[in-house]
Amino acid sequence: MKQKKSIAIIGGGASALMLACSLDNNLYNICIYEKNAALGRKFLVAGKGGFNLTHSEDKEQFSERYYPKEFMTPFLDHFSQPDFRIWLKSIGIETYIGTSKRVFPVKGIKPIEVLKAIEKALKKNKVSVFYDHEWRGWHENDLMFYDGKETKTISPDITVFALGGTSWKVTGSNGSWRSFFKEKGVQTPAFYPSNCAYKIEWDEELMKHISGQALKNCTFSCGYRHKKGEVVLTEFGIEGSGIYALSKEIREQLIHKKRAEVRIDFKPELSITEIQSRLENRGRLSIKDALEKEVHLSAVQIHLLKYQTTKEEYHHPAMMSRLIKEFPVELTDFAPIDDAISTVGGISINEVNNKLELKKLPNHYCIGEMLDWDAPTGGYLLQACFSMGKFLADTLNSTVE
Repeated sequence: MKQKKSIAIIGGGASALMLACSLDNNLYNICIYEKNAALGRKFLVAGKGGFNLTHSEDKEQFSERYYPKEFMTPFLDHFSQPDFRIWLKSIGIETYIGTSKRVFPVKGIKPIEVLKAIEKALKKNKVSVFYDHEWRGWHENDLMFYDGKETKTISPDITVFALGGTSWKVTGSNGSWRSFFKEKGVQTPAFYPSNCAYKIEWDEELMKHISGQALKNCTFSCGYRHKKGEVVLTEFGIEGSGIYALSKEIREQLIHKKRAEVRIDFKPELSITEIQSRLENRGRLSIKDALEKEVHLSAVQIHLLKYQTTKEEYHHPAMMSRLIKEFPVELTDFAPIDDAISTVGGISINEVNNKLELKKLPNHYCIGEMLDWDAPTGGYLLQACFSMGKFLADTLNSTVE
């Protein structure tokens, strides 16, 4: 009988868990090395706001959410959203599609129960898990780990890194591993927040009226990207799904220009001509009442418009109509990276081949958020991590010598 190869998976997040569940235990001795005392800590944190596992939109639309699309598509094609739901069902987790087309565990199933089902699948696949093992780089060609008492080394046949990004440091994702790869000559772009809040220099008086208020059913634009959704206005600035989807465009402007401009269409269902007509033909209604009763703007939208205009502009239907359709907001900074939902940066995608193997380090692979790719919230991040793990598992299962 052919001797099994040893495979060390460093990290215990979504991509690592799927990889370990899907590797063939007849071919590999599978070991996970996790720095924390438990697996899937970020996986559990992600579930606190409603455990959105993936999204049900069609394949073409789905792949468009990722950047770079060309890099991510092979993994998403290999293990799609329907494939993921079938796999979840196979381990006892039923899912349903919500009104937003997002996919959730059926009501009553908590994130910890999903994690326990995955851990049961790991046990069934004879995966060994070593907790409290923090990777400390290489000693010559061996991997070094610190277990809280001493440093030890191992020399597996195959190493897979699934070390995560650098948001939510409380879960162990601090990005300190970049220095080890730099020493090996691997390109590691700096980390930046994605799917995060952005700073706006609000006027203090305006803030009294808008703080904590939501802008709903608006379209948000930055560059050539548009997203219909919802945001919340805060003392810091702006946050929410409507703005998260523009993360790439906002980030590029903030990095290169130190500012980013987002435009908000308060009434995407109405044309500028229709809005202007309603304001011009308002009869005895005041402009404020017309905005509220004829254009159906919310109080927070009216406060923003009044703040942005002079008295003359506020009473000018043509000017107000243009502003309602293209309300400008200037963003001046990111929220702290630790508060971001996800990050970009880490290992450059140019450093791995189409099998996710590091070109400069044979038999070393990278998966998950530690690679430099981007996606919005709404199930896209988790799906990509699970897809990468499954893709690599099937690749390794089919190529073992």
